[in-house]
Amino acid sequence: MRGRARFEQYCKDNGLDISVVELDRSTRTAQLAAQAIGTELGSIVKSLVFLADGRPALVLVAGDRRADTKKLAQVLKAKKVKIADADTVQAETGFAIGGVPPVGHHTPLPTIIDRSLSRFETVYAAAGSLNAVFPIAYEMLLQITAGQVADVTED
Repeated sequence: MRGRARFEQYCKDNGLDISVVELDRSTRTAQLAAQAIGTELGSIVKSLVFLADGRPALVLVAGDRRADTKKLAQVLKAKKVKIADADTVQAETGFAIGGVPPVGHHTPLPTIIDRSLSRFETVYAAAGSLNAVFPIAYEMLLQITAGQVADVTED
């Protein structure tokens, strides 16, 4: 099953009322997604996989922010934090970079949600492919990911 279909099946299986929007343009980067949707860059959720002392963690960051590995190390209680490469992201989540949704991975990952996303009532996240997204209320994103909210972006 391909990425978007697998994500939609996960939503159905878990009773999540999520409507995926397929766009005719790539949403692989936050900037491209914001342009394709016609929304603020900050309301785009970047789903980033980091390795904290070798253990994967999902970090959800606003599109107009950059994750700070020092802050992530503190939150994840790790000595070394680095961004995962494309092969690791695919192996850990089952999705390619640019299409990683906040849920529905091969194995559930500990999830950190950057506090700056709370500026938006509705945010937009990848839905398993490079041109599919879904709108979701920020509060619902917190619920479905069981994520830990923290300040993990650069000042």
